[in-house]
Amino acid sequence: MSRITDYAFLFQKSFKTPVVSPIGSFKLSDLNSSTVQSKLKAAGINTNSMQYKAAVKQMMNQGNGMMYGNIQGIKNLMSQYDSDGDYIDPNSGLSGLLVTKENEKNRRRVISIPDSSKEEMFELTKKEFLRENGVGNGDTTRRTDVYFNLYRKMPKQDRLAAGYTLDKYERMYTGALYAAAKVLFGKLNVAPSGT
Repeated sequence: MSRITDYAFLFQKSFKTPVVSPIGSFKLSDLNSSTVQSKLKAAGINTNSMQYKAAVKQMMNQGNGMMYGNIQGIKNLMSQYDSDGDYIDPNSGLSGLLVTKENEKNRRRVISIPDSSKEEMFELTKKEFLRENGVGNGDTTRRTDVYFNLYRKMPKQDRLAAGYTLDKYERMYTGALYAAAKVLFGKLNVAPSGT
């Protein structure tokens, strides 16, 4: 979260002048005051929206009510959430991918995913298995692309479970390829590399 730090209030307190912030900052603890609420509404911020509530929750968790904020900072933070108050992943632009305490149990379930995603993962797993001689290489893999392609096909509420399911398929494919290589090398009386 980007923060704008305004130290003017320190100088104003030191010299006992009225505290006026040139960038419109206010204490987060004053967020529910009628003055701040009217400024937020005048700036076009819907203080009843899930976006606003998610942004304020994040600010309060990070600042413990002691830091200062401003209207533009709240707008910037709100842009990181969708209309349901779900965090938008900056890499994919999709929401529903953040694991929280509330959705952790729901994430760990196997669901039906498109066959095209299973096929895409199988082809990638096979290609990388052959290219890297059976050794998983996190530096060159394109796995993330396959997962993001799957997430785009799924409804928001199923994205985490879809990723969990695709991970299960990927592990099965890797195991099957390793078993096939072991059989092949056994018939040739040659030890596979990496064992």
